[in-house]
Amino acid sequence: MESEMKCNVTEMWSHKMPMGLDLEVTHHPRTMKHVVNLIIAIERLKSSSSELLLSASEFRDENLLSFVLENIVEEKIVFECASAAPVQYTKTADYQCSVTDSEKKSLVLVQNSMELHAVMLQGGAENRKVHLNMATYVDPAPSAEAQTVALGIKGTKFYLSCHRDGDNDPTLHLETVENSANLARISSDSEMVRFLFYKQDTGLNLSTLVSVPYNNWYISTAKENNKPLGMCLENARRHRNFNIQLPGETTEGQA
Repeated sequence: MESEMKCNVTEMWSHKMPMGLDLEVTHHPRTMKHVVNLIIAIERLKSSSSELLLSASEFRDENLLSFVLENIVEEKIVFECASAAPVQYTKTADYQCSVTDSEKKSLVLVQNSMELHAVMLQGGAENRKVHLNMATYVDPAPSAEAQTVALGIKGTKFYLSCHRDGDNDPTLHLETVENSANLARISSDSEMVRFLFYKQDTGLNLSTLVSVPYNNWYISTAKENNKPLGMCLENARRHRNFNIQLPGETTEGQA
């Protein structure tokens, strides 16, 4: 079978080859890739006018090497990919703070729905207002414009978190953290990063709170009274500025 194939191929293409150069197939190609390479080589050799002008004496090793490189050898490009090392956030301190939105609505816990609502409290209802424990963190890439924080409700194990389900928009949640030590050191590639926010001062006693994993999404309140806190983009028609008052601070002169 091998000799028959050699004969047939030689007879078929001998009149196309340069004088003194013959084409032999010594064994069957082992893969479809070999077959394709052989067909490409034959077709390009048929259509090559420059090589047909060469006689056997003129056809040198460099001609054969050039033909192989141009027609059979495949170029492979390898891209080296390297992923950045995860960022580590380390807790440094805790502060108790009082928080109101830019319309002076206070935060009230609604335990049935596990939500924080922004409510305009009347005289005598101040006891409904919750205070937050704000933990601050050292950021390996610190910014003069923002401080990394975690926000929990004083006297509880509830912490604010931001995460998303599938392709839905990120949403704000109250989650129970049984062991607060789990928040002492948080890696950017862990699920715990959902508890972190960037506190950025925007004016006198006013700050925004932006999700660390979803850094275009802000904690915000609705324009209406007694509505839950949520997440929004910068251009949303919601209030994104909060007065975060630490112990001993006064609200005089706030915007």
